Amino acid sequence: MARRRLEGLERVLGVNALFSTAYGNVGSSIYYALGLVASYALGLTPVVFVITGFFFFCTAASYAEATAMFPEAGGSSSFARRAFNEFWSFFAAWAGMLTYTVTIAISAFFVPHYIGGVFEFAEWLKTSPGDIIAACVVISLLAAVNVFGAKESTGINVTLAVVDFLTQLLLVMIGAVIILSPEQLVNNVELGTAPTWDNFILAIPIGMLAYTGIETVSNMAEEAKDETTTIPAAINRVRIAVFAIYFTLPAIALSALPVTQTDGKYETQLGLTEEEGGFAGDPVLGVVKSMDLGIFQGATEVYVGLLAATILFLATNAGIIGVSRLVYSMGIHRQMPDALRRLHPRFRTPWIGILVFSGAAIVLILPGQETLLGSVYSFGALLSFTMAHASVARLRAKRTDIVRPYRGPGNMRIGDYDAPLFALVGGGFTAIAFVVIVVLNLQVAAIGTGWLIIGIVVYAAYRRRQGLDLTSTHKVAIAQSVVDHEAEYDSVLVHFGDELYDEQMLATAVKLAARKRRGIHVLVTI
Repeated sequence: MARRRLEGLERVLGVNALFSTAYGNVGSSIYYALGLVASYALGLTPVVFVITGFFFFCTAASYAEATAMFPEAGGSSSFARRAFNEFWSFFAAWAGMLTYTVTIAISAFFVPHYIGGVFEFAEWLKTSPGDIIAACVVISLLAAVNVFGAKESTGINVTLAVVDFLTQLLLVMIGAVIILSPEQLVNNVELGTAPTWDNFILAIPIGMLAYTGIETVSNMAEEAKDETTTIPAAINRVRIAVFAIYFTLPAIALSALPVTQTDGKYETQLGLTEEEGGFAGDPVLGVVKSMDLGIFQGATEVYVGLLAATILFLATNAGIIGVSRLVYSMGIHRQMPDALRRLHPRFRTPWIGILVFSGAAIVLILPGQETLLGSVYSFGALLSFTMAHASVARLRAKRTDIVRPYRGPGNMRIGDYDAPLFALVGGGFTAIAFVVIVVLNLQVAAIGTGWLIIGIVVYAAYRRRQGLDLTSTHKVAIAQSVVDHEAEYDSVLVHFGDELYDEQMLATAVKLAARKRRGIHVLVTI
């Protein structure tokens, strides 16, 4: 008898796989966040990463508690549905869609910068319009690949994530020996002048850009084995790994590329564009170029540049995959028109949604302003983080009956309310940081607000057309299998007895076997 194998998501991912995949997303952001933050914070860049790191700790705790409690894909959108209602779930999902779209844009935008920083013949990729054209090509290529339904290679992603972390750690260790200068770090700062207080304050919400991808673990919850323990453990490992790099590499970078005064203006090459003679487009490569590694200098520059470009290429693809999953999830919960989640008849992918939001990412790239992209990302991410914190705080009061396999650190009993201090403090910070970036950057406020208004209008119109209110949860009815799980065969058995050869029967067997490249076994009884 042929052995059956269940299809669908299986809970097979352990702590190591979850951690590696999450760090592959979070760790990629250092390749652009370092330069963006330095352009505002100058010598206080290491301080900004420490401040945002503390609040990332709070955010990670909220995601760990909520995901362990409800191990399902969706992240802050799923939390908001449980804590509040469907409208707030949509609000969080739409903010998340903005972050995915900008992740696609900003990751693709920095790919050509790192390639151009390595090879002289490709230097034109470091400046406009070369970087814009190349980024648009990267997005178009990956959008097409995802429409055709190419699958992720988990093994490759995990391997590259480990290589990426070890490379960054090695750079920190080498830099600590040959470059790090506490005296230089002190001399980099002129409080109130370099940086100005306005720029320092604005750098903090932009610094949250460095901690992208925390929702990755939540979105993999349905594939995690022993999810109530592996998910919190994986998030804790991500925190440790991220802090090990982000609390140290900025100090190395500001020692290598210190703040200088030119014509009365304070600046660091770390935050200057290529046209200005800086490394804002490839900050990590800029740090490597400032090292004196002797005979290993050239090879190290090529290695780091190509690794960074590869990691950012995969981060772009991860953003498109995130869009496809979120589009489908929002469509299933009747949060957006059915056309956006409609699957391609041949490739079975939400091709319209992929093309629409990949196109939106290309539009965001066209101005060629990386600081704008980083700020818009922070707009969406801070909204998502705030919703996650608020959901955890609300669930502590609303659903006291639910078992919490993991509880975030820092809790206080206030009457009958078990207050999650990590969520309250973290949510307060992300809310304030959101206000700061809106008030101090009107262009970002206009783009972000426009995005939210468009989403809410479409959501309200769609729900009204469907005869649904804005707050109730309604899922699209999906035909269920006659068995508990859809199954396939590892092989197909065709039996011929005394009856004559049946050509139609064999043709059916061939179709079944070809669908998943299975074997055919023919049994003839005599």
